[in-house]
Amino acid sequence: MSEKRISFNFIDLFAGCGGLSEGFTSIGFKPIAHIEMNPDACLTLQTRIAYYYLLKTGNLERYHQYLRGEMDRKDFYSYIPREKLESVINRTMSKESMPGLFDSIDSLMTNQRIASVDLIVGGPPCQAYSLVGRARKSDNMYDDPRNFLYLLYCRVLTKYHPKMFVFENVPGLLSAHGGKYYANMKKSFRRFGYVIEDAVLNASDFGVLQNRRRVILIGWKKGTGHKYPEFINMSGRFTVDDVLSDLPVMQADEVNNDYKSWDINSYLLSTGIRTADDILTLNTARPHNERDRAIYRLVINAWNNENKRLKYTDLPEELRTHNNLTSFLDRFKVVASDLTASHTVTAHISKDGHYSIHPDINQARSITIREAARLQSFPDSYFFEGSRTAAYTQIGNAVPPLMAKGIARGILKELEKEDSSNGR
Repeated sequence: MSEKRISFNFIDLFAGCGGLSEGFTSIGFKPIAHIEMNPDACLTLQTRIAYYYLLKTGNLERYHQYLRGEMDRKDFYSYIPREKLESVINRTMSKESMPGLFDSIDSLMTNQRIASVDLIVGGPPCQAYSLVGRARKSDNMYDDPRNFLYLLYCRVLTKYHPKMFVFENVPGLLSAHGGKYYANMKKSFRRFGYVIEDAVLNASDFGVLQNRRRVILIGWKKGTGHKYPEFINMSGRFTVDDVLSDLPVMQADEVNNDYKSWDINSYLLSTGIRTADDILTLNTARPHNERDRAIYRLVINAWNNENKRLKYTDLPEELRTHNNLTSFLDRFKVVASDLTASHTVTAHISKDGHYSIHPDINQARSITIREAARLQSFPDSYFFEGSRTAAYTQIGNAVPPLMAKGIARGILKELEKEDSSNGR
């Protein structure tokens, strides 16, 4: 299988900042359109499209000039063909917006001379299905409209009839309201002509140094003979320290975009997270008050010296500020550098860094934007647009690109089998 001769295309729904899309694009799939409601995430997608265009045309120095702040975004985007940037559609998917959305996708397909869609990927916002989200709502999120976004996904399937699709979400989807939503979802996919299978996969099995479990549902047209792909297990070969060790020592509220080491370790090199041409960006640490830093030191010390996770009730009374001593007791948690996978990076990191504390006690801070991105397996060349809060949110909500890349390779094998049987 040669990744250079891929000619398959895809549409990315609920694209976020592009983690899922990155995995497919990185091995040669061609994006038709990215649909996303968040403006900052859309800018991130456009900037990534710009990166790939400049990489392909041998003009990556323009990208580096932008990263170094030598030109603003408007000037930077002026070097990118308009039709490339317009493949990012900043629109909320809803019953009312779908006709206009289809018109936009049809226009993109006409301009790109694409007659049919090979693949649709994506997963609707997961808050309505997440166990934490449901626990925080008195009605268990029963009437949350996001529960039914899969019906819009189905409308896209019926409009474009892709050969295959990938639907991603949190494991809480399986148990939401006794499994009723997921059962209805699968019935809908089958009703529209697809055979489906699903599995709960862990990002750590794809080489991501993070435990992140996701439901990956894959569908294919009836009669095509496809099956759920087999994936190569890449877990356990490295530790979390491998993704952090070359980054600079920093204190809270500092910015340091100079690599500590110019040597690139085998993990970073083999995954493509860092290359010799990269410029370090977004290595920005948030500010912390002294009370929080004192807690961080206790938490780091407990793990590094005793392999113990401190609960909130283990803290000295003078450091406690919350009255709730019965739930969310693990609200302070260190990213353990000696494990083969960290705990899950979530969008909550945009609110505070207590659940993602750097393992170095001399730094006593939460992880930076870039460190969070690396734990999610985003390459250093990936730039997140918007504020610090916006960047953390995008990263925490994303599908890890390495996981997406592994899924993409499995999908590619299936699509190539179909093309081979059709004599292409």
